[in-house]
Amino acid sequence: MPASPLDSAIYRHLFGDPEVAKLFTDSAEVRAMLVVEGALAKAQGTLGMIPETAAAAIHRDAMEVVLDPAALSAETGRSAVPVPALVDAFRTAMQAPDHAQFVHWGATSQDIIETGLTLRLRQALVIAESRLTATAKALGTLAKSHAETPMAGRTYGQIATPTSFGAIVASWGEPLLRHLDRLAEMRPRLLTVTLTGAAGTLSAMGSEGSKVRAAMAKALDLSDAEDSRHSSRDHIAELSSLCMLVTGSLGKMGEDLTLLTQSGISEVSLSASGSSSTMPQKQNPVAPSVLVALANAANALNTGLQGTLVHRQQRDGGAWLTEWLLLPQMVLTTTKALAVAETLSQTIQPNPDTMAANLDDGLGLIHAEALSFALAATLPRPTAQAEIKRLASEARDSGTPLPDLVAAAHPGTTLPNARAQLGTAPDQARAFATRASSL
Repeated sequence: MPASPLDSAIYRHLFGDPEVAKLFTDSAEVRAMLVVEGALAKAQGTLGMIPETAAAAIHRDAMEVVLDPAALSAETGRSAVPVPALVDAFRTAMQAPDHAQFVHWGATSQDIIETGLTLRLRQALVIAESRLTATAKALGTLAKSHAETPMAGRTYGQIATPTSFGAIVASWGEPLLRHLDRLAEMRPRLLTVTLTGAAGTLSAMGSEGSKVRAAMAKALDLSDAEDSRHSSRDHIAELSSLCMLVTGSLGKMGEDLTLLTQSGISEVSLSASGSSSTMPQKQNPVAPSVLVALANAANALNTGLQGTLVHRQQRDGGAWLTEWLLLPQMVLTTTKALAVAETLSQTIQPNPDTMAANLDDGLGLIHAEALSFALAATLPRPTAQAEIKRLASEARDSGTPLPDLVAAAHPGTTLPNARAQLGTAPDQARAFATRASSL
């Protein structure tokens, strides 16, 4: 097993997300940091902090220069940040010492690294939102189609009362709609420019520092938080929390589908399934299992990332480096889960006949609650409930269906029709479908 299955040559189709992984390569990070350096210089030149000719040269070259990420490795190993090596390499590549001396003027490494990261996170969130929306829409279509398809509801792994498959699908999809709301609320808090200097005061830029930051934010289309985020990490913790919520909700769907496709139940089939190396008959629910695994991985990553909220003083190397180790994995785990869910939501094939067969084991015990309320029309509720419990036990012992025993013992007590026993399930399914279709 490789150290990182996310980009393994063997496992990349199982766990990898090539579209988002492009945002977390060495080249992508270097390019993003150069974009930030160029935006910084341009803002400073406009405000007269550095010569406009130098600012123009820096901004132009930041868009054009190509640096070898490997050349930054040795110095990064010594300094624990890539910016000193990046700045040196960029100044050399500019071949204009008079202009190059103004590169990185008054900024600190964290300003450049984190603003560059934010640019890449913005793109990742666009992809995540698209997949989240597509998954919710597909589930909405499925929920609407099966709003009144009856099936057994289960609690504690046991058959409980009737529900509809559409309502089950809605229970998978409703959290996704809330996650879309959370994503929209989080964006302005997360997507901010970071420019506060060595100790969070922007002292090297004097009275113009806040103006430089505002100009940078405008140029990069980011928010200006107007505070130092070097050791206030709630925005990273919030992103991690949202990733955990998304993967957890998708993992719940995966867990349910694993159970619904298992032998002996088979209430759902998947048009795409996996094979066994030795058992020709197997159709393994691979995609649902991947969702469960990714949810478990995200849970572990989130634990580590929440711990980095405790950043000491104005900068904390240990906590910050921990984020570097965990955050890219968290984002990629989440976007992969969304990619799997988007495809999976379009391959779910319910088996209504099997669902109907599983509603009744021949004893009609699934109707116990409905019968207890029907009997409560003539008996006190506690008495009616105790009587149905007694008759349910008799049904198990004698093999006589519960509805028959109730009819014999309490003539006139009738079982509510199947539609009534679904309760609000069809309405829940249709309400979710309507909300999902409006995305």
